[in-house]
Amino acid sequence: MPTDSLAQLTREMLAFVETKGWTQPGSSHPQTPKNIALSLVLESAEVLEHFQWSEQTADRPALAGELADVLLYLMQLAHLHDIDLAEAVRAKLSDNQRREW
Repeated sequence: MPTDSLAQLTREMLAFVETKGWTQPGSSHPQTPKNIALSLVLESAEVLEHFQWSEQTADRPALAGELADVLLYLMQLAHLHDIDLAEAVRAKLSDNQRREW
């Protein structure tokens, strides 16, 4: 597994959000589950833009940035609902192993 664990990355993301004041009452960027879910979808669409007219991205670093945005919002949404993403992924993989495709 890479050096940076999902739990460590989540802690770093939460520290970043806190330093921006986005968890404070009256924030211009309230970190509610609905707002984070909307942001997750919007960032996912930005990933899709990289493949709008091609099977390959023309800008790999920009794609990496958009993928990172998606992961950051996903981690935050999981945190807000007390979901261990690593555990959820393992459970989903186990479920998928039993499925017929």
